[in-house]
Amino acid sequence: MLHTIIEEGLLDEKFIEERTEKFDAILEHCKDYSPERMAELTDVKPELIRKAARLYATSANSMILYGLGVTEHKGGTAGVIALANLVLATGHVGRPNNGINPLRGQNNVQGSCDMGTLPYIYPGYQDTDDQKVLERFARAWGVKALPKTKGLMEPQMYDAALDGSFKALYCVGYDPAHTQSNIEHVRKAMKAMDFVVVQDMFMTETAKLAHVVLPSACFYEKEGTFTSGERRVRKVNKVIPPRRSTKADWEIICLISQAMGYPMIYTSPEQIMTEVAALTPSYGGITYQGLGEDGKVWPCSSKQDPGTPLLHTKRFPRGRASFVPVSYIVPEEEADKDYPLVLITGRRLEHYNNGSMTRRCQGFDQIAGTELLEIHPDDARVLGIADGNTVRIESRRGSIKAVATVTERSKPGTVFMTFHFQDDLTNVLTSHGMDNKTLTPEYKVCAVRIRAIDRGH
Repeated sequence: MLHTIIEEGLLDEKFIEERTEKFDAILEHCKDYSPERMAELTDVKPELIRKAARLYATSANSMILYGLGVTEHKGGTAGVIALANLVLATGHVGRPNNGINPLRGQNNVQGSCDMGTLPYIYPGYQDTDDQKVLERFARAWGVKALPKTKGLMEPQMYDAALDGSFKALYCVGYDPAHTQSNIEHVRKAMKAMDFVVVQDMFMTETAKLAHVVLPSACFYEKEGTFTSGERRVRKVNKVIPPRRSTKADWEIICLISQAMGYPMIYTSPEQIMTEVAALTPSYGGITYQGLGEDGKVWPCSSKQDPGTPLLHTKRFPRGRASFVPVSYIVPEEEADKDYPLVLITGRRLEHYNNGSMTRRCQGFDQIAGTELLEIHPDDARVLGIADGNTVRIESRRGSIKAVATVTERSKPGTVFMTFHFQDDLTNVLTSHGMDNKTLTPEYKVCAVRIRAIDRGH
């Protein structure tokens, strides 16, 4: 698309000149990415690519929304950068109804990242090697010093557990033994650890492997905040009291901290939010009581600041935005004669993530109660598979069963499954490939072979 926009003179040259840098590198790089050449890789007709490029570049308002279908690839980061290049070349940013917007895969992913759950930052995306940041947090938390070193990304933890250097895991509200890619590798790593603690609402696949399970309250049973993908911080109000023997996550963490010798004492989510505002500049003007019904959108630097629903109106955080040339990155594995189909994984409307909550609803279970393999009629015909057959799906890592549904929703050469069901865990199959930078698993490309094992009626 960018090749077409450059070739046909559809660039926003004023925006490029005033607000970006390194565009010359993109000009040269894009010469090798014509729609005709890319059609060989994507199987998308060149005229459709050109039509999309013209429509995107010439519309008064153009917005890019992307989700896990972009990021869950070995080249996921490159894909996101390519989208950003497209935005910068056309100037579709910093105005209402424009921009590039990542759609989060789960509730409050944005909020958890904001609060420093990434292993290389402190809350508010403040660097671990910034001495002033370290000193500010150390004073607030009453300690002499804080670690400067970056922590491990999740896949690195599993590798380290298997080589004996990573001993324990505290897992809150997450089920990697069900949802991580190549889960047999994950399960081996957890079994190799000396101590695994899981804090969750239900006995998940990961909880079954834990040495200790801490029962936590659901969001109806506690107070606090969620931060959505638009950076909007909203209050969560308690609807019902928590069940006996369960507590809110923050209460459990405080109790464990105190038992380990550090006096982490908070009395309410409001007190925690006060500390967040004091230590995190982007949340500096957000108060618990000031959130009201609509919440506030960060960055919000002071109590008088109404928040910032629209970013990059006049400048970017680094001043000028930089174009970055990126190349196509080949998946970890592709279809071949031994594994001739490509498995793509995702979700269905009826279920959420690992299904630990939605599969407990009888209504959802009646609508979608089993794992399905979606396969194109052409591939089904070659393999002798009919709608409703039980099939076995095999990859280089394992095999599972599912019920075939023959549908043109799948493209020839590809099949689709979810990861909602415990009986046959789809992620036994998925690739060990990861994004080169973020280490996000490559859930969207996995070479498989399929055979019918029960043809039914």
